[in-house]
Amino acid sequence: MEGPAPAMESWSWPPRYDGGYLPAHGQPHWFPVRETMDPEQCDAAILERIRQLMAYAWERAPFYRRKWSEAGLEPGDITSLEAFERVPVIYKEELRTDQAANEPYGSYLCVDPVEVTHIKGTSGTTGRPTAFGICQRDWVAVANAHARVMWGMGIRQEDVVLIGSPLTQYWGSWGAYSGAERLGAAVFPFGAGVQGQSLRTLQWMRQMHATVFYGTPSYALRLAEVARENDIDPRGLGLRKMFFSGEPGASVPAIRQRIIDAFDVEVYDSGSMGEVAPWMHLGASANEPGVFAWQDLVYTEVCDPATMRRVPYGSEGTPVYTTLERTSQPMIRLLSNDLTRWEAPDASRGRTYPFLPKGIYGRIDDMFQIRGENVQPNAIDDVVMSAEGYGGEHRIVISRQGTMDELLVQVEFDSARTTMAQDVWVKRVGEDLRTVLGVGAKVVAVEPLTFDRTEFKARRVIDDRDLFESLGQATSR
Repeated sequence: MEGPAPAMESWSWPPRYDGGYLPAHGQPHWFPVRETMDPEQCDAAILERIRQLMAYAWERAPFYRRKWSEAGLEPGDITSLEAFERVPVIYKEELRTDQAANEPYGSYLCVDPVEVTHIKGTSGTTGRPTAFGICQRDWVAVANAHARVMWGMGIRQEDVVLIGSPLTQYWGSWGAYSGAERLGAAVFPFGAGVQGQSLRTLQWMRQMHATVFYGTPSYALRLAEVARENDIDPRGLGLRKMFFSGEPGASVPAIRQRIIDAFDVEVYDSGSMGEVAPWMHLGASANEPGVFAWQDLVYTEVCDPATMRRVPYGSEGTPVYTTLERTSQPMIRLLSNDLTRWEAPDASRGRTYPFLPKGIYGRIDDMFQIRGENVQPNAIDDVVMSAEGYGGEHRIVISRQGTMDELLVQVEFDSARTTMAQDVWVKRVGEDLRTVLGVGAKVVAVEPLTFDRTEFKARRVIDDRDLFESLGQATSR
């Protein structure tokens, strides 16, 4: 007869962690039991935590009590993870609206406002910014969670971690910072985003012997470009690992390989949403593209966008997130509106979490239709960036000519990187796009450095019907 399953390490509500704990240096797991336990046992622990979390939010957050009451639900009704799928999802717009009516943190703040010690938030570029009020207990829990995942990436105390994204209200930078600090590594919060700063980033990287870089994939590619422009070999900088969030890319094969080739490093994808920090709960797989879903940190359901019920493993859907260690502003079934595909836990990967082989590869909002075919921008990125002769940037223009949707892809062409003539190259890229997308695209070659570079997130899609004809004519001359 089998004995009881070993207890999960530091599994309590509210979460409590030993700030002095570190695994043995050669140990691959921060918490071996939690990261390798039987998935059914893990699910049972997660169900109990969800019940605790919902009871906590019901008592303290009018936002949740009202929403669940309207759906005819109480925390005691959740007797299984399948029953949990009946809990209505929450939308980011609901969070913004509730904060506007209940400033500054919304009626889903579950602690006294005086307990808030850190304030983060969204940029507000598409509307009212959302504020994240974080109590010290949650800050410690997020740091511990990120340290666990970064340990899984092979980052250790002797590393020097350069943070190459803005240290503003952006959760990404601070999440990486706090995780590296908790892990005991040296943290260099250089930031990014100022025009002309990339060369200084490289200089500091070399001077401080940085071994790990965090930022966006777009910025890593920009750094490689600036390095070559200044006779610096990116492969000689001494980096051994780079991990990313903020945009798709580190699990997109062509982008991932370009970064590996440029810097001679291990590449790790990570990240979901700032609202569900620890956002690094999707992360830590270097042997192949993709990320684990660390279900004991943030319970992830990949759902059908129409029903908000989980799809079977092997299927595509949109992630819905529930934070399991946040006590200040817990997120309970927050809809991401992103796209991913998940696979069942497989112990041969080293951790018994579900696996997302392509990471988060797009947003439902970003997907567009061309003559009846759904197209994700990252699919275009993967084709053009893997093309021999790709010059470093491209733009995707969606438009309409007459009554038909049209797709124009402007791609920088570098003749020094290919033996193909330009017209042959354009034809080849167009054929590859048709094969992958199932629809034709007009490919136009432009000179290298035609497009602006970014020091943060790339924005490559232009949806402007009036531009199609003028752009097509101007760039083909």
